[in-house]
Amino acid sequence: MSQKHVLQVFEQYQKARTQFVQTVAELATRPKNIETLQNAGVMSLLRPLLLDVVPTIQQTAVLALGRLANYNDDLAEAVVKGDILPQLVYSLAEQNRFYKKAAAFVLRAVGKHSPQLAHAIVDCGALDTLVICLEDFDPGVKEAVAWALGNIARHNAELSQAVVDAGAVPLLILCIQEPEIALKRIAASVLSDIAEHSPELAQTVVDAGAIAHLARMILNPNAKLKRQVLSALGQIAKHSVDLAEMVVEAEIFPVVLTCLKDKDEYVKKNASTLIREIAKHTPELSQLIVNTGGVAAIIDCIGSCKGSIRLPGIMMLGYVAAHSENLAMAVIISKGVPQLSVCLSEEPEDHIKAATAWALGQIGRHTPEHARAVAVTNTLPVLLSLYMSAESSEDLQVKSKKAIKSILQKCTYLPALEPFLYDAPPNILKYVVGQFSKVLPHDSKARRLFVTSGGLKKVQEIKAEPGSLLQEYINSINNCYPEEIVRYYSPGYSDTLLQRVDSYQPIIN
Repeated sequence: MSQKHVLQVFEQYQKARTQFVQTVAELATRPKNIETLQNAGVMSLLRPLLLDVVPTIQQTAVLALGRLANYNDDLAEAVVKGDILPQLVYSLAEQNRFYKKAAAFVLRAVGKHSPQLAHAIVDCGALDTLVICLEDFDPGVKEAVAWALGNIARHNAELSQAVVDAGAVPLLILCIQEPEIALKRIAASVLSDIAEHSPELAQTVVDAGAIAHLARMILNPNAKLKRQVLSALGQIAKHSVDLAEMVVEAEIFPVVLTCLKDKDEYVKKNASTLIREIAKHTPELSQLIVNTGGVAAIIDCIGSCKGSIRLPGIMMLGYVAAHSENLAMAVIISKGVPQLSVCLSEEPEDHIKAATAWALGQIGRHTPEHARAVAVTNTLPVLLSLYMSAESSEDLQVKSKKAIKSILQKCTYLPALEPFLYDAPPNILKYVVGQFSKVLPHDSKARRLFVTSGGLKKVQEIKAEPGSLLQEYINSINNCYPEEIVRYYSPGYSDTLLQRVDSYQPIIN
């Protein structure tokens, strides 16, 4: 056999290997093929090709592995059990940029599924090599590596700390200063993932100088970048007053309020979340948000979106209102109550209704004026129906009950209270009767109206335990009227009158 024929055998073998890995990589892009590939033992066939003498075959084999591992945790587990990770980590440091991107993609795909799989990546020494690759001249390599680090860090504080200990944070902050939008975006996302888990991790991100760089990108026209920037600032601000103040000191107000009008729904949501995380800490931070027009901007934002996008804004109004009478009044003046009332009626999800009920309770619990502002929007009957509905979640029932109770205990607006005399269950009724017992002794018009509307008659029909708080309230109301009026409206009085008619002996002249 000639030399040509011998070499031809090798050429055919190379072509076959090339065709195999390219076809597998292509097949792995379609979910319907995954199970068949898995059953055919694709992992064990790809593994030796990671060490192939032809670089393009190596790279394509790695890409195919990444696509498979990305699909589900069984295949990701197979990558770990097949002892493939150490080979990838070794090659990550040695190979060209195309291989590095493909290898980082595999690590990203494996790491995303669970903390256990992410730990397997850490345990094989991948972090140090990944962090070194953050300094690569190729932005695509840096982007792929940042993705992998983010998928490790997002699971828990321990894995985030491992990423921090490997020296990733300063290099990620350099990445957000690079011109490439995709690299900025993923670097901001990883900083957000790290800062999420604890005040200490957030402080590490802050100490590396992240806030100033993130704050400068709030007005970047790229919506996906803005989402990540706002998310990272929110994850920093949520942990403590000090961290929230540091975010505010980067002069994000009033700039961040423009994001509440963004076309991108998730920019709106993340901006609302950031403002919520700042507002929740102290009255002073909430007041700062009010002063910059933040409450009015959030209310407009809630009106312009639906569903989960609304949720952080709803909660933000509740946090602001919870701090003080004046801050709750700022929410009322900005027309927050009618907007929350709309959310309570039209949102289908129980957890959003529950947050809205909580926010309304925080607004209405301060003074009679605050309670009236909630009551006049006809919100109380809606809260009562949500509390009494068997279809409501337990959390929604609890939040609705608390809101009703806190609003009723301050409410002196009787037209809103009177329907509750007829509809409320006993545990709510005592608060309603209690409010009448406080108002009626001091308001003659209200006393007259209470008789003509049927309120006094209804109170006489209430069965209260002798000596109970409810009985005391009823006695206080009855003491506002002449005895014969109370007797007239008491159950059975008409029967007594008829008996007197029956037993009455007419005087015949």
